[in-house]
Amino acid sequence: MRYRDAPAAIEWLERAFGFERHVVYEGAGGTVDHAELRYGEGLVMLGSVRGEDDHRLPGRGWAYVAVEDIQTHHDRAKAAGAEIVGALEVHDYGSFYGAHDLEGNLWSFGTYRPGRPEA
Repeated sequence: MRYRDAPAAIEWLERAFGFERHVVYEGAGGTVDHAELRYGEGLVMLGSVRGEDDHRLPGRGWAYVAVEDIQTHHDRAKAAGAEIVGALEVHDYGSFYGAHDLEGNLWSFGTYRPGRPEA
């Protein structure tokens, strides 16, 4: 994913969604050439937008992240100012909600883990 202010996005993603900084390669002028953030066993990559011709413009990204405690995660994200766009839903196969980050990328969080039966 790309961000206009990637350093601020990294801090916000840590605070709001519970990501942990793995590596951050800084570029010129306070930009981020490449960053990797972990959540459990998963990893997302992001960086600063590289101009308007970059096909990965901010606000166009989407990711699904499996979490253990969906209610706590939802409440944390909401308290940090995430725009909740998909109300918390509970199904036999897992629970879900959606949120936009501070630059409009869509994040879906849920308890469903592909390939694993629900506990």
